Amino acid sequence: MGTAERRGAPADDDAAEAGAPVARTTPDRDIPAAGPDTRADERPSGYRPLWTEEPARRRRLPDPVRTAAVRAVLVVAVTLILAMVAFLCTLAQSWLAFPMVLGSVAGTVVATWGVLDVWVTRQVWNQRHGVVSVPSSTARAMRRERRRARRLARAAERGRGRIGRRGGTGQLSHP
Repeated sequence: MGTAERRGAPADDDAAEAGAPVARTTPDRDIPAAGPDTRADERPSGYRPLWTEEPARRRRLPDPVRTAAVRAVLVVAVTLILAMVAFLCTLAQSWLAFPMVLGSVAGTVVATWGVLDVWVTRQVWNQRHGVVSVPSSTARAMRRERRRARRLARAAERGRGRIGRRGGTGQLSHP
């Protein structure tokens, strides 16, 4: 048994070039090293993943905004399909053209509402959760109140600590 056989080199060069699976063996036993019982973390030398993970460029949309956006996209898609069917029915001089035109007009109104819904939902989310920092933002007022409460709590804690440090045994005044 030569070195190439011990290391599991293919015996037939044609099979290796054709990409055929080659059984590899361990030096002391005839147990295949690659097969269905191979562990998941062991990858063949020619392994190339289907895709590579890349960090997201932007943060994910908040749930209510994403829901409104999906709804708007679906409504716009259906409206575009209605408009295309109305156009094709008009070219074919079908009786279905008039109902389809009415449907596409109604769909346009609903699609406009859907897009406005996304915009309004996004603005409300930003204002409630402090993304926009303008003087009228409710999030700014909430942060201001929390800071004020923390400041008062720290001042009260310092006051209690001073009372304990003034000589005596914790009395407020001397007898």
